[in-house]
Amino acid sequence: MEEFHKVRRLPPYVFEQVNRLKASARAAGADIIDLGMGNPDLPTPQSIVDKLCEVVQDPRTHRYSSSKGIPGLRRAQAAYYARRFGVKLNPETQVVATLGSKEGFANMAQAITAPGDVVLCPNPTYPIHAFGFLMAGGVIRSISVEPDETFFPPLERAVRHSIPKPLALILNYPSNPTAQVATLDFYKDVIAFAKKHDIIVLSDLAYSEIYFDDAPPPSVLEVPGATDVTVEFTSMSKTFSMPGWRMGFAVGNERLIAALTRVKSYLDYGAFTPIQVAATQALNGDGSDIAEVRAIYKRRRDVMVESFGKAGFEVPPPPATMFAWAKIPEKFRHLGSLEFSKLLVEKADVAVAPGIGFGEQGDDYVRLALVENEHRIRQAARNIKRFLSSADETMHNVISLNAHR
Repeated sequence: MEEFHKVRRLPPYVFEQVNRLKASARAAGADIIDLGMGNPDLPTPQSIVDKLCEVVQDPRTHRYSSSKGIPGLRRAQAAYYARRFGVKLNPETQVVATLGSKEGFANMAQAITAPGDVVLCPNPTYPIHAFGFLMAGGVIRSISVEPDETFFPPLERAVRHSIPKPLALILNYPSNPTAQVATLDFYKDVIAFAKKHDIIVLSDLAYSEIYFDDAPPPSVLEVPGATDVTVEFTSMSKTFSMPGWRMGFAVGNERLIAALTRVKSYLDYGAFTPIQVAATQALNGDGSDIAEVRAIYKRRRDVMVESFGKAGFEVPPPPATMFAWAKIPEKFRHLGSLEFSKLLVEKADVAVAPGIGFGEQGDDYVRLALVENEHRIRQAARNIKRFLSSADETMHNVISLNAHR
């Protein structure tokens, strides 16, 4: 039978190929060190878990919740933005709780996209940024991910040559997968461009608290007047090690937040109330839990950069996020990121995320997640060193599936 229309618009899920190989290797007894999926291994802070356990005892919290988020949670998110960024938000009209930033992005796309609308999207980037709009009937025009002066000439060309004129521009800093961080001056130029051309700005700030160089990443909403055109998405998944709790936020422009809220009201009843109460406590905390998580990822980053470098696999130190973005070693680059990732599972018992899964501009890279402890990261480096040192003898008959291109 023919695929359904929206399913046809989605390519095969690249990461699933690596996941199948990983599962097969584990079933055969292999000890796979998984640096592929960005699934935090750190436990949720005990105080947050305790609050959940306390509130869940009240049967009144077992009923349907509020799709836009309970009032206390929205006030806590507004207070967080005031403390962290100096941005004042109205929790009634400029904050909506989402089931993680991924759901927020996808439903925002449903709320604002008409068939054929053009969206400017970084390449490489987190898949939902593009595919949320593709599923909504939009058209993606790829742009650079570099947050510098090279970012704007392609935007100008896109505005001149896209029909219809672009609807929205997607930002993602700190970037998943590249870990690049934007400056406030860059954001000022983005907002000026968006206002000049009447373009919506959608910013994914999921990694705002995972940074390593004593320079907290800014929010685009810090730019005066940014809320005229911008909505920003954040998540508690990485900041508080709460990935399975599915709690995030969209904040900013009232008209866009109202559109997202209305779409969500038809689709969900919001997160379980005890989760929302526990999330409120987390946001109202003193920040010590966040600092501890940040320190752990920094130590892991430093171990990865050092040990992988000694193994012959250079990993540039990421300034932020829980990922490193590393170029495939030269002798394997012709294979492409998917085939190289498969080789690492088969030959080194290490799983990574192929860069092609984040866009065609990522195919010379792999993404390494800091989701294993320091001992396991060093073991991954030893495995990779053994593989690289023997590759000339064992890899002479490997041909890329893309070699005919």
